[in-house]
Amino acid sequence: MPKKPRPKEGRSTDGALMHYSVGAVIKMGHRYLLLDRVNYPFGYAGPAGHIDEGENAVQALKREVKEETGLKVERWRLIFEEPVLWNKCSMGVSGHYWSLFECFVSGDVRLYEKEAKSIGWYTKEQIAKLDLEPVWKYWFEKLKII
Repeated sequence: MPKKPRPKEGRSTDGALMHYSVGAVIKMGHRYLLLDRVNYPFGYAGPAGHIDEGENAVQALKREVKEETGLKVERWRLIFEEPVLWNKCSMGVSGHYWSLFECFVSGDVRLYEKEAKSIGWYTKEQIAKLDLEPVWKYWFEKLKII
């Protein structure tokens, strides 16, 4: 069995260990694609994950979207790039340097039960009522989606 890649690491301005992560905002009409995550941190979120060592943000974006949704990223636009120092992960790291992208995709959405309990398209009104993963609540507020 192949060894799982290590996440790309860095340090915050206060010297704390950080991982690098990407996230995808995927919209179709007036709806956004969200997964109800199986793994910590729990809650509804856009496709996202760690950037692996030796990988750049766009490579990670394409990989994560494909792994979590079955979709192919055709075009992308960087929306935000910033450290989120309170964004914990299952590996015990308390901060992440995020690159958040708007993505234009092709293909058919598939549920990967290893990643999510469910996957679907949600309106702004529906998103406002969901139990969002904390960093996605932060992104959706910053984007004025909720």
